Amino acid sequence: MNKAKYLKIFFVVLICTIGINAQTTKTGTTATQVLKFNVGPRAIGMGGAFTAVSDDITALYWNPGGTASINSNEAFFNHTALYADVSHDYAAFATKLSDVGTVGLFVSVLSMDEMQVRTIENPEGTGEYFDYNTLVMGVNFSRYLTENFAIGFNVKYISENLWHMSSSGIAVDIGTLYKIPVLNELRIASSISNFGTKMQLAGRDATVIFPSGAGDENNINSNIELDKFDLPLIFRFGISADVIKENESRLTAAVDAIHPNDHTEYLNAGLEYAWNEIFHIRTGYNSLFEKDSEKGLTLGFGLYYRVIDIVKVKLDYAYQDYGRLKDVHYFSVGINF
Repeated sequence: MNKAKYLKIFFVVLICTIGINAQTTKTGTTATQVLKFNVGPRAIGMGGAFTAVSDDITALYWNPGGTASINSNEAFFNHTALYADVSHDYAAFATKLSDVGTVGLFVSVLSMDEMQVRTIENPEGTGEYFDYNTLVMGVNFSRYLTENFAIGFNVKYISENLWHMSSSGIAVDIGTLYKIPVLNELRIASSISNFGTKMQLAGRDATVIFPSGAGDENNINSNIELDKFDLPLIFRFGISADVIKENESRLTAAVDAIHPNDHTEYLNAGLEYAWNEIFHIRTGYNSLFEKDSEKGLTLGFGLYYRVIDIVKVKLDYAYQDYGRLKDVHYFSVGINF
């Protein structure tokens, strides 16, 4: 198949994806929003268009099949101070097991500062404080089934805690990556994330007291059964290619189409320029065509330096515009060994 036919397929898929952007918004109908928080300044700097680029450890989040491209050991840590005193931490490790495939581990934590407990009777605070946090832990396995086709899976445990209540669940991610030897390697990929159980908060904060007669001894303790909520299911389809690939320079372009179960569809687009695979500059646009989006322009850069023959340190930074919310700056440290 020649290059013109591949380009025709790309534009047909892109137009069809934009054309289905007519679903009813379901904002606020899913639980555990940390599962939607983007991971890695490299991917974020490219506007989140990373499904078909995924060739490093952050593929654990974007496309589990992409970790099959890891050829050594790789570790990663990402800390982000988000808006409204919310923090997100992500750590991961992956290793190549000869011809068996690649295995990985990851931990994601969302946390916030304590806030005062306020009630109708005590709008200035009861003197108590509450907090919220979410923990996600998972394992990954991926491998190339053929020379150009890779598939991967994540299995993850999710724990969500709000003051004296908690919920937990299990989810899986599945991703594929296909490389075509045209346009300096055209890559087509897809992934589905967070397919799993519903989340339901339970605990003593859901306990209420109903009077059943005169005197406190006649009160009845009852537990309110809260509703169950789906996880934020996300389907991604991406295309990327190295439009320039020379001895010292590489320019990668990527486009992702995203279909979530709790909002409208949107596109991510991004570019990455690399000089000698040491210095990297990135830019992109996040959530294009998404209804009521506060996201937009992204920028970033990376410095990858080989300390010794078998150890490479990777420093990445990204900036993202969040509209009326404050701008967010992302930093990460990675090590290949």
